Amino acid sequence: MSFAVIQTGGKQYKVSASEILKIERLSNAEGKTVEFKEVLFLNDDKVSEIGNPNIKGAKVEAEILKNTKNKTILVFKKRRRKNSRKKYGHRQQISLVRITKIFSKDGKLIAEAQPLEKLTKRKVKAQQARKEQVEAADKLKLDEKQKIKKSLKKIQDKDNKNEVKRDIKNKPLKTKKS
Repeated sequence: MSFAVIQTGGKQYKVSASEILKIERLSNAEGKTVEFKEVLFLNDDKVSEIGNPNIKGAKVEAEILKNTKNKTILVFKKRRRKNSRKKYGHRQQISLVRITKIFSKDGKLIAEAQPLEKLTKRKVKAQQARKEQVEAADKLKLDEKQKIKKSLKKIQDKDNKNEVKRDIKNKPLKTKKS
């Protein structure tokens, strides 16, 4: 599995194709393609490249899905024994991006994302039904295996009892010698 380590917004992210990331807000509009040229590390299935500090020519392409705000971060300050409390918070501006392509320093395509599939209620229901059917089939297989094991055990127990009876019949009685 190929991946890259990129730097954006003062942070480093390990990314692979078709991955969705929350990063610092980008100025571009939703639906636009963005290139990250600060690639610090590239890993293909065969070759790994380390930048010094960046790999020249390597880039990662991503599509902006949404510009939004993150969850609220609450800040609570208290000075003990002074009856002084302050509570406030903020929501950090973020961009949701989907990594579409990873290019090496030669411009060779290392990884590409599959086309994004739109989920509908019908598809979700079909996936759930398929999952339930697979679980039911697995349960049936387990039940059948357990029945077979029980019947084999019964047969083996009967055979063992019969062998013990045969052994008793075949052994001569010991008589006391006086």
